[in-house]
Amino acid sequence: MKILIIEDEIPAFTRLSKLIQEVITVAEIVAQIDSVSAAVNWFSLHPNPDVIFMDIHLADGSAFDLLQVVKLDCPIIFTTAFDQYAIDAFKVSSIDYLLKPVKREDLQKSFLKLKQFRTIFQSDHVAHKLAVEKTEYRKRFVIRFGEHIKTLNVEEIAYFYSENRATFARSHEGRSLPVDYNLDTLEGMLDPARFFHINRQYLIALEAIAEMKTYSKARVIVTLKPAAQEQPVVSSERSAVFKQWLAGEA
Repeated sequence: MKILIIEDEIPAFTRLSKLIQEVITVAEIVAQIDSVSAAVNWFSLHPNPDVIFMDIHLADGSAFDLLQVVKLDCPIIFTTAFDQYAIDAFKVSSIDYLLKPVKREDLQKSFLKLKQFRTIFQSDHVAHKLAVEKTEYRKRFVIRFGEHIKTLNVEEIAYFYSENRATFARSHEGRSLPVDYNLDTLEGMLDPARFFHINRQYLIALEAIAEMKTYSKARVIVTLKPAAQEQPVVSSERSAVFKQWLAGEA
């Protein structure tokens, strides 16, 4: 079991990691992170662990600041010296809320909850996967420009982009045509195996990628075909998922 601990107090980290390894002998502490910025960087480079133990007050902000930036799909167990954040904690992916100093019996109960959670999640995941496989994705769009109306098949589209609060589809032939949906809505309409929302301005098809290069802070800069006005950069919070998507894992 891979466990990430986000904690800015070394004594608290030492105590918690020791308790975890006593309670769960197969536990592997993959990292200890002490700040929001360090956590954002870590998640851009690594897949989600099996569970995260997270203090609420960190060196440069709060756990809730982190959760506004990074989308996590693994359970969280909060650890804190304060009890007033419990309601906020359970609004996110939290399965438990432990008060410091963490007690062995409370930790054991948390791992029991985690085991039950994973059993339920695996069943839900199978059902969700079957539902996704049956999803009918958009095949074509009706394009209106001036007095003209035309249809555009999804296979003809290299990427979508936003510009001046409008959204456009860029065809493989190099034509830019207006569409009636924003990028977030389009993302839900299209096959996720083929299209990826790399940042706020671009939703791209896999075959539209001409070249990729590493960029600052583990980000990726993408050259598209046909060429975009500027080379889009995969946002840092999307980089790890983007690499999984390229490999067919996302």
